[in-house]
Amino acid sequence: MSRPIHFVLNPNARRLARDPGLMRRIEALSRGRARVWVTRNLDELGEAARQLALERPDLVVLCGGDGTFMSGVTALQMAYADDRLPRLAFAPAGTVATVARNWGTSAGVLAVVEHVLGRAPLRSRERPTLWVREQSGAFRVGFTVGTGLVARFFDRYYAAGGGGTRTALAIVARIFTGSLVGDGYARSVLEPLPCVLTVDGRELEPRAFSLVVSSVLPDLGLHMRVTYRAGADFERPHLVASALRTKQLGPQAPRVLRGLPLRGPDCFDSLVTSFSVTFPKNEPGPYVLDGDVFRASSIQVSAGPKIDVVTLEP
Repeated sequence: MSRPIHFVLNPNARRLARDPGLMRRIEALSRGRARVWVTRNLDELGEAARQLALERPDLVVLCGGDGTFMSGVTALQMAYADDRLPRLAFAPAGTVATVARNWGTSAGVLAVVEHVLGRAPLRSRERPTLWVREQSGAFRVGFTVGTGLVARFFDRYYAAGGGGTRTALAIVARIFTGSLVGDGYARSVLEPLPCVLTVDGRELEPRAFSLVVSSVLPDLGLHMRVTYRAGADFERPHLVASALRTKQLGPQAPRVLRGLPLRGPDCFDSLVTSFSVTFPKNEPGPYVLDGDVFRASSIQVSAGPKIDVVTLEP
């Protein structure tokens, strides 16, 4: 018998991996009321999404981190094709939960599960996404994409063990203080990365960028409001790019925390219809989508499908 609510759990997400009892608790709460899918890899996630497309539930709850939410929405989009996706809820079980926090869900995974299984009517809002297409034809639906310092930051974050907010703050502090004197660590993150950025059909002049980031979320985590106009237009995501070097870019962190645009030459800041990033000689370059690191010779980014997301905010 088809059930109106389905939970999709990523057991590799930080909180679920550290506390397997959480999964048992979710399964116990769902018994007779909802179906639970435990997806350990992308193949299992894809199969679950195909079954969901056949059953057409009222609500799908993705339980994991930002990468889980991105992978889950992508799998559902592939399975549902041209049909509108079911209502979604994001239950944070990762390290940061940037997507869920931006959209009114700061509660943990168990609180979200209990909420959607409760008797109170569920409130939801339409939200934007991004299409990210690689030159190979592969595509993903996500929320924040970036390269340059974004990719280099995550390289260092995962090399340090990916410990969540504390690790991220330590890296940010080291980069900021190092940028004031231009030390080697700061330069290794902030110096421009060779690439060609084409925005709405027009190539920008710099051929290297220290920062390229686009998002439908105004807060990229740690109160970094680089894409402060994100979500203002569902058809045009906010793109911010800069070719500033270490000593000019690092000290602008206070402006980012206040949601103010970057200052200086060779900075781009606008809502756009689409843009592409191409790396030199068509060799694969790094980019990050919702905390997951990928490599491609080029990517094209535009507004993605609109999704209806349950919120726990008043």
